[in-house]
Amino acid sequence: CPTYGRGSGGKMALRDNFHSTVVAWLKVTLPLAALGILSTLFLVSRTVDPDAAIAGAEVDIADRVRAPRLTMPTWAGMTDDGAALTVSADDARPGRPDLEGASAQALRATLDTPDGGQVNVVARSGRMEPDGTRMTLAGNVVVTTSSGYRVTTDELVARMDRTGLSAPGDVAATGPLGTLDAGAMQIGQATGAPESYVIVFSRGVRLTYDPAP
Repeated sequence: CPTYGRGSGGKMALRDNFHSTVVAWLKVTLPLAALGILSTLFLVSRTVDPDAAIAGAEVDIADRVRAPRLTMPTWAGMTDDGAALTVSADDARPGRPDLEGASAQALRATLDTPDGGQVNVVARSGRMEPDGTRMTLAGNVVVTTSSGYRVTTDELVARMDRTGLSAPGDVAATGPLGTLDAGAMQIGQATGAPESYVIVFSRGVRLTYDPAP
């Protein structure tokens, strides 16, 4: 028995020495391996050319200074008669009050009237009057109404202070009654009934009656 006890103790001492040696080596090798991995990541990562980045930034800043603009602007307000008007665009540029108003590209407008109706307008471009009371939309103007009309025209004038959309030129429309062509169109408050809003076609109206089922 005493001989067995001494042999067991020697084996335990040997295991303890081996464990201590392994731990000591790991304390040295693991940090070195981590540093090696980090250095490899930095060496193989994509390099950035600071000169190229600065050159691109200078071109963009110069363009912005020469022609300042807003990206994805949105304007919202209420007309005097209580309609909610929202106008947004892909790009807008401020104007010079002494010459012309602001301009915008890819315009979208939504008019919600107090009687529950809605009018949506899209156009390629638009220009605001210097006094801010009117906006002229041009280029493939499309007007859709919640009453079922879809109108296309080349130009549309929108009032900003009160509900009023008018197309001074030819319009082509489809609606509940069929298809029609006219020389002008207006959307606004009904005569004698300001709480109601109507769409009026005028100047040589030609209607092809084809009501929906």
